[in-house]
Parts: sequence; C-alpha cells; structure tokens
Amino acid sequence: MTTSPVYDEIGIGYSLFRRPDPRIDAVIQSALGTSMRVLNVGAGTGSYEPAGRMVVAVEPSPEMIRQRPRSAAPCLRGHAADLPFEDGEFDAAMAVLTVHHWTDPASGLRELRRVANAAVILAIDPPVHNSFWLFRDYLPEISALSTTGGAMPVDAIAEVVGADRVETVLIPRDCFDGFGVAYWCRPDAYLDPDVRRCISAFGLVHPDAVSASIDRLREDLRCGAWHDRYGDLLERETFDGGLRLIVRDAR
Repeated sequence: MTTSPVYDEIGIGYSLFRRPDPRIDAVIQSALGTSMRVLNVGAGTGSYEPAGRMVVAVEPSPEMIRQRPRSAAPCLRGHAADLPFEDGEFDAAMAVLTVHHWTDPASGLRELRRVANAAVILAIDPPVHNSFWLFRDYLPEISALSTTGGAMPVDAIAEVVGADRVETVLIPRDCFDGFGVAYWCRPDAYLDPDVRRCISAFGLVHPDAVSASIDRLREDLRCGAWHDRYGDLLERETFDGGLRLIVRDAR
C-alpha cells in the first residue's frame, strides 16, 4: 500500500487547498529536464504533473482520483511497491510529498528506479520537518507519527534510487500548496478546520490532541505569545521546512 487510508477521509475538498505552488513547480519541472514519458506515483489530485509531456499517474485513493481534473493525466489505481509497468518504460518517475505515506517505501523506490531511467522525488527531511514550531511546541504527536518522525531519511531515499543530488526546496511565505509547513508565517490558517482537513498529519492524530493544540495556538495568537516567540518569521520571504528534492538524472 502506498498511502494511508486517511486520504479517503481528508481528500474531500483537498484540491481547494492543495494547489501546486508555481515556485515549487518550477523546481520540479527543471529537475525533470527533457524527460517526456513521466510516471507520477502517489499522484493525488494531479498537482505538479508536467504539461507538454506524456504523463501516467498512479494513485491508491479513490477520493483523490475522483478529484483529479479532466485535464489531468490518465490515472491508474495502484501502489508504488507494485507498479504494473515494464522495466525502463518511462524516462522519469516523480513522487511529490508522498513517500512518507508509503507502507514499504524502500520497495516503492526500487520500483520507481526499475520502471524509469530518472527520478524526481520531493520528500520531507524528518528532523527539520519535526522542528517546525507547530509540531515542536503545539502538537508533538505529529512528530511521533511513523509518517513524519519515522519517515525514511532523505539520505536513505537517495541511496535507494541512486540519486545524483539532493536540493533544499525553500517554502515561500505565500505558498499556494497547503501542506503541513506551508503556513509557517500564517499561523491563523491552522485555526481553520478546512485547512487542517487537507493536511494528512492532522487526520492521523487523535482529535482531542488536535483540539487542545489548536486552542493553545488560538490563545497564544490572541495574547501575543506566538508573535513574541516567532514574530521574526513574519519578516522572512522563505523558510526551510524540510522539503528536499532528490534527483536521479537520466543516464
């Protein structure tokens, strides 16, 4: 299985808040280089799928597949660890913010390497991700999840796919894609249940813990405690939230 079943629950409305950010998209498209036949694994609703290339998507969640726009690439329901393709069938395989949800990431990554000549993977670096103020100070239960705190280390991902390089992808202050760290300088956003519903980690933590953490955040925003601790973030244009681009160039 390549992703948690939580996506069949949080997926409702997912496409409204999880829109591709053009700056992150530019990094991914550049890494794909001249690859024309591209496989998108753990494709979700189709964010970051490149235009002008022959793309095939694989996604296990019916809810995610249902929300894919008509213009999106054709999508098969399937799992990373068992890709129904021939060796070397694609020029490149891409996987965007999905590997940490795979039950057997090493097997899935070996499959990516088997079916494609190149690989472009946007993943989280667990130590950096878990040091984010929301997870560290308000909801440490997220850092304890196997999908975040226990996620496959970036260097291990790079080793399995035979990566040529690993790049830090900074998150812009007005990031369009509402993943967990996207609102690093917009803390009020986390008070919105619709925003939280489209962040998978919130769906994996007990609702009581989430409610208590959001109440603390709301009070800290009201009384100014958050701004006293993190106000310097409001002056920054980008933030390192642990996003790493792992690239195996075409051979």
